[in-house]
Amino acid sequence: MKLAVVGGGSTYTPELIDGFARLRDTLPVEELVLVDPAPERLDLVGGLARRIFAKQGHPGKIVTTSDLDAGVEGADAVLLQLRVGGQAAREQDETWPLECGCVGQETTGAGGLAKALRTVPVVLDIAERVRRTNPDAWIIDFTNPVGIVTRALLQAGHKAVGLCNVAIGFQRKFAGLLGVTPTDVHLDHVGLNHLTWETGVRLGGPEGESVLPKLLGEFGDDIAADLSLPRVLLDRLGVVPSYYLRYFYAHDEVVRELRTKPSRASQVAEMERELLKMYADPALDEKPALLAKRGGAYYSEAAVDLAASLLGGGGSPYQVVNTYNKGTLPFLPDDAVIEVQAAVGAKGATPLDVAEVDPLYAGLMANVTAYEDLALEAALRGGRDRVFRALLSHPLIGQYEYAEALTDQLIAHNREHLAWA
Repeated sequence: MKLAVVGGGSTYTPELIDGFARLRDTLPVEELVLVDPAPERLDLVGGLARRIFAKQGHPGKIVTTSDLDAGVEGADAVLLQLRVGGQAAREQDETWPLECGCVGQETTGAGGLAKALRTVPVVLDIAERVRRTNPDAWIIDFTNPVGIVTRALLQAGHKAVGLCNVAIGFQRKFAGLLGVTPTDVHLDHVGLNHLTWETGVRLGGPEGESVLPKLLGEFGDDIAADLSLPRVLLDRLGVVPSYYLRYFYAHDEVVRELRTKPSRASQVAEMERELLKMYADPALDEKPALLAKRGGAYYSEAAVDLAASLLGGGGSPYQVVNTYNKGTLPFLPDDAVIEVQAAVGAKGATPLDVAEVDPLYAGLMANVTAYEDLALEAALRGGRDRVFRALLSHPLIGQYEYAEALTDQLIAHNREHLAWA
């Protein structure tokens, strides 16, 4: 089995490598190719990756290359984890929206749109080259904004599934609180990427009894603290929102915070510099503890599980993924990309039935889905007016004066990545 990781020079990659090494019985990789246009980073990450495999006794071969076509040739699955523009672009996404009093964040609001506009054309070009080289390969997208990118891939006819680590993070968290193994925990996870709610937490599978009331009753303070939301809100909702919902439920508070502290991008950039120094140490043969602060917790386990199921291996029968709605949520179009529990196998992901969704959540999902429609149109076709329409539709913006100013800022800060600008 051959897998390719596009964006393999990312400081995330040793987390992924560690998962491949530990879970080799689930996903027996014979060749793993790390593809990245930055040869210096690729050399450092590739060297550590080989040492991790060697230490854990993994027999697979790790290859590094900057040649995309050669790297993906013959791959059974291609994982996408790229960041167009790097941390410098992320720094901009997180700062210029604040000038209008709007959240600065890399996956939602104006910053999220900027990232989508930079990313979608690049990902589609990569996917077309994968299809020319190996049309049977699965594409697993971890590149944000996952929902929009996955929809672009599916619309173009690619064999693609989107992946996020929010659900597996909740699964691990709840299992620890309940004193059970993670595989015992099944989430009623519903929404769009980075706009999700846990409406039930079941033990033993999708038919198990929900223990969410017990979780909130006994551990509500702990869960609320992790989300930086008040405990009383969780009690009133009776669900656990993703931490990304804080941008919606506490927007002005978040803006005040972001204006008074260093950006997450600057923090991550500093971590990356430290991590690359560590990766250069020939004695290092395991992922360093600092990597846990970089983000992407449990990404490797989720990625291995998904790839194993898609490739006919021993992955979990049900996994939270991003895929076409196809009637699962009747208030959204069939071709909307939703993030829910799905049965995953060699033919792809089929969403499980979802209980009727409270209008409090369904309304926000419908609004953001409309934004994603307009965002994808802007990413595919370009044009200032399409950017403006997408920004005006976003519930975190919604005022024409803000949308006008943010449109100008977005284009000015991303001109080098926008072929039409």
